[in-house]
Amino acid sequence: MNITKITDPEQKSQICDSILRSLPLWFGIESAIVDYANDVKPMDTWAVQKDGEFIGFASVNVHFPESAEIHVMGIVERFHRQALGRELLQTIEFDLRGRGFKFLTVKTLSASRPNNEYDQTRNFYLRVGFTPLEEFKTLWGEHNPCLLLVKSLQV
Repeated sequence: MNITKITDPEQKSQICDSILRSLPLWFGIESAIVDYANDVKPMDTWAVQKDGEFIGFASVNVHFPESAEIHVMGIVERFHRQALGRELLQTIEFDLRGRGFKFLTVKTLSASRPNNEYDQTRNFYLRVGFTPLEEFKTLWGEHNPCLLLVKSLQV
């Protein structure tokens, strides 16, 4: 298994599209998949590769010189619970820390809308050191409340 930073915009888009389509319980809205695949082209993107196959990725959106956001992240489901997401985030955090970033944020579905898959997602982010910061009940529409989590990158 290796984690590499992807620089080619089309490759970023293809990896994103392929992995999100493999995760229909998390990413089941076609228009959202298309949007994500386009969004990641200019973003810093890292991918996890195993036996020649891309099995995970994360794309980071830089908002300010001090803070960045995980715009989208996915690990192919059969590779969940194998510490690949944790290793991917550690790689990203090391890179961001080296460039002077102080905070990393991520948005995900809030617990105020019950969903088993997103319970797993929130628990993952909590386990790797993110802290819930704020809930936005209507950012993604009233049926998809958004939870903003933050992690300090300062050692």
